[in-house]
Amino acid sequence: MRRYSRIPTTTDLKGNRMYKTVRYPEIPRTISDIYIYTTIGDRFDTLAQQYYQNSSLWWIISIANDTLNQNSLTPSLGSQIRIPSNPSPIIAEYEALNK
Repeated sequence: MRRYSRIPTTTDLKGNRMYKTVRYPEIPRTISDIYIYTTIGDRFDTLAQQYYQNSSLWWIISIANDTLNQNSLTPSLGSQIRIPSNPSPIIAEYEALNK
């Protein structure tokens, strides 16, 4: 999934094209969520590849862990992070929010 492929664009007065603001869904906790402690080399994209077979879904893991640094693909070593087990409804909500 290319995150920005379906994001609407707009143009400014000078004709420059830009993306509209991206909105992300809230990700509620579920009983099936997976919890792990990060180890050396863990990154959100590699975890997304491992658990979802799609590294571009890294943003789901990042948003599900809003207490971690959102400006980095690398969570702190030894951090407990939550990995939502089913990304499908999250992706559907993301797409609905960004029509």
